[in-house]
Parts: sequence; structure tokens; C-alpha cells
Amino acid sequence: MDPFEKGGLGKSKLRVTRMGIGGGALGGLYKDPGDAEAIATVRCALKLGVNFFDTAPLYGYGKSESRLGAALEKVERDRFVLASKVGRVLEPEDPAKLVARICEFDNAPAFRPVFDFSYDGVMHSFEESLKRTQLDRIDLLHIHDPDEHYDQVIREAYPALHKLRDEGVIRAIGAGMNQAEMLVRFAKECDFDCFLLAGRYTLLDHRALKELLPICVERRISIIVGGPFNSGILATGARAGAKFNYQDASPEIQEKVAQIEAICSLYQVPLKAAALQFPLAHPAVAAVIPGCRSEAEVEENIKMISFDILPAFWQELRRKEVIPEEAPTAVEQ
Repeated sequence: MDPFEKGGLGKSKLRVTRMGIGGGALGGLYKDPGDAEAIATVRCALKLGVNFFDTAPLYGYGKSESRLGAALEKVERDRFVLASKVGRVLEPEDPAKLVARICEFDNAPAFRPVFDFSYDGVMHSFEESLKRTQLDRIDLLHIHDPDEHYDQVIREAYPALHKLRDEGVIRAIGAGMNQAEMLVRFAKECDFDCFLLAGRYTLLDHRALKELLPICVERRISIIVGGPFNSGILATGARAGAKFNYQDASPEIQEKVAQIEAICSLYQVPLKAAALQFPLAHPAVAAVIPGCRSEAEVEENIKMISFDILPAFWQELRRKEVIPEEAPTAVEQ
């Protein structure tokens, strides 16, 4: 596969590379790379040919947005596509409380993310994102994790995004979630350009295949696949402490990954290559955005997407019922 091939995002005019960069790691998810390393990571990706970068106020409590802005500030604006999110606002926090609270972002600044899907909350969040990035625009804006807030999103957040898109302040609108079911509802009832689907269409989790992906193809809604390694286990392999969906992987998941690893070994396919290429084969999927916190990780992910995988490998995964019979693979396109 060509990680630098560009495709459209839904009915918008945006075109993104098949590989993008997920900004959670840049914000210090689990481990903080530091400002210099994060900025170098972004610039490396851009230099090698990646044009798509995804971030959010939640990621590092503002650090991811700020670091992306610093890395991209002198870059010709049309050379890259920047996505961010609304739905959480950052409120100042007592540093003492921050230290006492378990935070998944390492070295997080003294802010507390608060859900806010109100019209004014969306507008405020967007303005704060512009300030943190110090860029003239954000191209794609997602509604972030609205799992318990569907009614308010429809009444307030969704109209706010439409207004921003109609005014040309943003170029595309989407929703980013760790579930497929509500995105199906959004696809049926609303007018979105794309969805960021995290962890629900991977080598391990195929729940988006039956309903969400077909309706997205039908309605020209592009899927951006986040979390292609399912929080890590599809990168590290089955081992003690490996993460799946942000938690320690269960024995059942460990066993399934070990089975995949055995097939990878038989066909000499890196596990990461299979994990990154599998979702990209579906016609609904525009891009995959693995998190990267170093130049080496950027280079490795590019190499993994470019790795030549023989048809027999995918056929073996089907035969062993690791992937569904109806799931497309690259060699069939």
C-alpha cells in the first residue's frame, strides 16, 4: 500500500494521505515525548509525505494542539490537513488536585477537561483550539465522544459545526468515537463528512463492518480509523501487560493475538503491517492514524503500510476465522 496516496474526505474538498498522525501520543498519552521530540515527530512525518494530523483539546490537556501548532507554524498552510475536536473544554485545575488524580496523559498541565456540547461550548472550544495551534484555521472539526449526549449534540453542537462549515471557517465536520452504534445513527440522521472511528475496525474488532461501514459507503461518509493497534497489543504482540482498549488485555484477547502472530510468522508478515493495512482495504476507510511519539515510529509505520503482503496471508486469516469472510483486503481491490 502507498501511505502517501491521497483521497477525499466524504463530500468535502479535503484530501488526506492514507496514513495520518494521531495526536494522543504527541500529548503524552502514557508517556510524554517532550516538546522537542513531539515537534520533530510532526516535522518528520510532513517531510516524508504525510499531510494529515489529528488532535484534540483532551490530548495532553492542550499540549498536543500546541505542539502541532509549533511544528506547523512555518509550513505552507495548504500542505497539511489539521483535524481537532469539540465537546470538552479545559478548565483550570488546582495543581495539587491534578497530582492526586490519575491521568492517562503524562506530565499534563493543570487543566480539567469538562464535557460541554452546548452551542456556546463548541464555539468557545473552537476558538481556544485556534489559539493553542496559532494557525489560521482548523480544517476538520469532530464532535468528540458524545456517547451520553446525543440529544444535546443534535440540538446544539451539530448546528454549531454546520454554521462554522457554512461560513467556511472549517472545511469538514465529523464525529469521533470509540463505538460504532451511535455513528450509525449520525450517518442516518445527519450530514457529516467523516467519522473518526477508534478501535472498532481492526484485526481484533470488526463490529463496524456489518452496519456502519456499508452505510458510510452509501452516503459518502469517510471513515478515519484511529487506534489501529487497539491501544497497543497489535503493536507489541501478546505479552504480559499488553493493552487492549486502554486496559490490560484479557486472556481471550491475548490468545487471539498469539494466533495472529503465529500466522504472521508463518508468512513473514510483521504484526504491525497487518494491523495497519487491514482497515485501509475497506472502501469506506480514507485513512488510518496511528499515534506516533518519535521520528522512528513515523518511519516504522510508513514502512509497515508499504510492506508487501501476499494474498495467502489474508486467506489464512479468513480460514482461521481471525477476520470475517466479507472483510475486504488490499489484494482484492
